[in-house]
Amino acid sequence: MARWEGNTRGRLERAALDLFTEQGYDRTTIAQITRRANLTERSFYRWFSDKREVLFAGDELEERFVAAIAAVPADTDALPTLLAAFAVTPEVLRPREFLDERAAVIAANPPLQERELIKLVSLSESLTAALEGRGCDRPTARLATDAGMAVLRLATERWLAGEDTDFARLLAAGAAELRAITAAS
Repeated sequence: MARWEGNTRGRLERAALDLFTEQGYDRTTIAQITRRANLTERSFYRWFSDKREVLFAGDELEERFVAAIAAVPADTDALPTLLAAFAVTPEVLRPREFLDERAAVIAANPPLQERELIKLVSLSESLTAALEGRGCDRPTARLATDAGMAVLRLATERWLAGEDTDFARLLAAGAAELRAITAAS
C-alpha cells in the first residue's frame, strides 16, 4: 500500500465507479473498492457509511446553493434568486465523463435511483427553506424551487451532452423555455 497518495475520497469514488461499471453495483464489495483505490476499509468508512454513499455522499452542492441564495440581493424574486444561485453548479460538478458513468450506474440499479430521488428531495427542501429564510412564503418558495429544479435539471442534462460550456446561458435558456410554457397555458 502506498504511504500517502492524497485525495482519498476521490480515489474511492473513482475506484467504486470503475468497479460498478465493470462488474455491476451488486457484485462490488467495499473490500474490492478499497483494494482498487489502494486504501484500507477503515479509510473507506471515514468517508462513506456504505458503498451506495460513494455515489451520493457530500453536501457541497447544497451548501454552495444555500450560500449563493443568501448572497443574492434581498429584493430579488424567488425563481431569479434560485437561478442566480444555480450558476455556481459548474464549480462543484465532477467531470462530464465521471457524471455520465455515474448516471449509467444509477439508471441500471433501482435502489440507486431511489437514493437519487431522496437526495433530490433533500436538496429541494433545503432550497425551499433558504428561500423562506429570505422572507418568501412557503407556497411560493416551494413552487419556485420545483420550477427552478426543473430548469437546473434541463441545464445540467444539456451541459452533460456538451451543448454549451456556459452553464449560465443554459440556465437562462431553460428559464426562457419555462416562461414560454407557462405563458402558453
